[in-house]
Order: sequence, then C-alpha cells, then structure tokens
Amino acid sequence: MAAPATAKAPAKVPETVRTRARKEKVRAVSLTAGSGVLGIAVWVGLSKSGIDGFPGPVPVAGRARELIEEGTLFSDLFASLRRVLIGFVLGVALAVPVGFAMGWYPVVRGLFEPWLQFFRMIPPLAIIPLAVVLMGIDETPKIFVIFLASFLSSVVSTYQGVISVDRTLINAARVLGAGDRTLFADVVVPASTPFILVGMRIGLGASWATVVAAELIAAQGGLGYRMQQAQLYYELPTIFVSLIVIGLVGLAMDRLLLLAERRLTGWQERR
Repeated sequence: MAAPATAKAPAKVPETVRTRARKEKVRAVSLTAGSGVLGIAVWVGLSKSGIDGFPGPVPVAGRARELIEEGTLFSDLFASLRRVLIGFVLGVALAVPVGFAMGWYPVVRGLFEPWLQFFRMIPPLAIIPLAVVLMGIDETPKIFVIFLASFLSSVVSTYQGVISVDRTLINAARVLGAGDRTLFADVVVPASTPFILVGMRIGLGASWATVVAAELIAAQGGLGYRMQQAQLYYELPTIFVSLIVIGLVGLAMDRLLLLAERRLTGWQERR
C-alpha cells in the first residue's frame, strides 16, 4: 500500500521593502523609547544616591513649569536660538563656497589651508574674551564666535568632500564632453553634499556649545546666562532645565539636518 503524500509547506512570501522599512521604523522608535526610559531611571537613581542637592525629574519638571509660567524659559530660549541660527547660517553660507574653492583650485587651497588649520587649532571659546574686548558686550561678539565655530567645521567637511570625489567620475564626465561648469554642478556638488551635511551637523553642535559659553561670559539673557545666574544661588533645578532644553532643541535641529541629508542623498547606497 502506497504511503500518503506529505503536504508541501506553503512558500514563504518574500518581505517587501515597505514592510521591512516599517519594521525598522518600529524597532527604531522602540529603542528610542526604551533609551529614554532607561535614562530617566538612571537619573532617578542618581537623585536618590545621596549626592548633595542633585535634583530628580519631579523637582526639575516643577521648576520648568514655573519658568514657563513666568515667560523666562521661552525668552531665554528665543535669545539663544536666535544667536545660534544667525551665526550658524552665516558660517555655513561662507564655508560652502570657500570649501569648494579650496578643493577645486590648488592656488586657493595653498593660500587658505595653512590659515584654516591654524585657526582650527584655536578653540572658539578662547576667542570670546578677545571678541568681547574688541566688539563690546552686545550681540556681535556672541554671533561672531558662533559663526567662527560653524564656519571652521563646515569648511573642512566641504573641502574634504570636493577632494574626495572619485576621479573616475570626473574623467568620465570630461570624456563625455562636460565643461567645468557642468562637471562642477552635476558631479562635484552632488558627490560633496554628504560631506557638507555632516559638517553642518558638527557645526550645529559646536554652535550650541559656543553660545552657552559666550552667554556665560557676557550676556543679559539666554540659556547660558540663566545657568550662570542659577549657579550663583545654587539653583540646580534651573540649571537642569536649561541643559535639557538645549539638548532637546539641539537634537530636534540635528534630526532636521539628518532628514535633509536623507532626502538630498537618497541616491547613495545605504546599509
């Protein structure tokens, strides 16, 4: 008697790109939420560890509500954000053409690179006292040091992006009859875009670090100024509020740049 035929297992349906992307997004959100919960748990543990004056999440949240009701938090945030945006935008706007010129023209590179490397070795924070003496205590010195921090970060990345363009692409474009303008616009700029955006992200972090330091030295408003005043009266919750606001706003701005990077460099192969 013949043995009954075994049933074939159903064929596995291949996972679509959309389904895979959805799973990766859910996984990323879950990891982010888990990281946030873990961070708060560590914070609570530190506040209960006996460190003198170390505030927990509840006192900090209460102080944040008081600052919001007073209108102080938003006025300080607006002052710091305004300085960061002006200095950052000006720095990037100058860094991109300078970086392209340095990468494309050897003469410009030879003239500017030594000075660029020289100023890169000087922390922007060290220039704050000089800027205050020369420019006064108004907005100009603060915006200048932020501009310098973002410019130095962005110009190096742009320059590195130009000199890192695959020579095969440039030679192929020339063989096809592309002139310098077409070659620059259609080959060099797209290939350098990822480097430019990475430099912008680094420059954004440097801008926030610089504005806080500048406000600690000479300011009448801003998150750094508020932390300095809180230090004088040992108001640790106020310091924590300012630190958290800086971190959250900086993180949001970084994510916007990351989104722009994904949109502008969608042609790149990613892992």
